[in-house]
Formats: sequence, structure tokens, C-alpha cells
Amino acid sequence: MSAKSVTVLLVEDEPAHAEIVRRNFFNFSIANRPVRLMHVSDGQKALDYLYRREEFQDPSQSPRPDLMLLDLRLPKLDGLAVLKTIKADADLSRFPVVVLTTSDSEADRAKAYDNNASSYLVKPMDLSQFHKLMDDLSNYWLVWNRHPD
Repeated sequence: MSAKSVTVLLVEDEPAHAEIVRRNFFNFSIANRPVRLMHVSDGQKALDYLYRREEFQDPSQSPRPDLMLLDLRLPKLDGLAVLKTIKADADLSRFPVVVLTTSDSEADRAKAYDNNASSYLVKPMDLSQFHKLMDDLSNYWLVWNRHPD
């Protein structure tokens, strides 16, 4: 049997941005453990995934993420509301949530950190810079960083 995969939950409503992230994680592995990228396109589905509601009830199909990449501008429920809910829940509060957004607003950054974001990253407009950001993010959060199980 193969080693347990590392799960990343991507919460992103822009298909082009989701595809860039997906392509970067496609060949990425950690100590021979593949990365499993789970993608939802709105804030409500993110919470449904984390709380195993609706179509996400089966833990084998919706494993707990090791990392969440969270956009701020989302339909149904915005990223800040998702972040606030996660960080207020003792069962979810410890896993890293990285805000990955186009907004470089000081107010958005402050609100994200006020709600205990693990990191705040602005999506570069240049494709090669976006790929570099994703490589660095993957290495930092999934290889070098250590957090409690």
C-alpha cells in the first residue's frame, strides 16, 4: 500500500487560478507522499467539506486537509467568514490556512491576520511568478514547516 497522501484544500472560485494551483501540485510529492488537491469553489462548500456535510460526508473522499489555500472573494460565503469559522473551532483551528488572493489591500491583510490566518499571499499577475510562489508555498508549508498532528 502506498504512503498516505498529503491533502491540500483549495478554496478558489476563479477557474484559471485553480488550474494554475492544480498544475503546480500535480507533480509535487513530499517524501514520496503524493499531494492530493481537493478543490471547492465557494465558502459554503469549504465549510461543508471541513464539517463533512452534503456531498463531503465520506472521509475517504474528503480527507482532513493538511493545508488550506483560501481566496478572500468567494461566492456564498467570503473567505474571511470561512477563516473566522475555522479558527473559532477547536477541532479545526490548528491546521494552517494560507490566504491566497489578488487583494493587496492593507485592510484585507489586517482582517485576515486578525482572524488568525497562517499567512497572506498575493497572487502575482505574471504566470512564472505565480508558479514560483506555488513552489515556495508548497515547500514551506508541506515540507519545511512542522506543526502538531
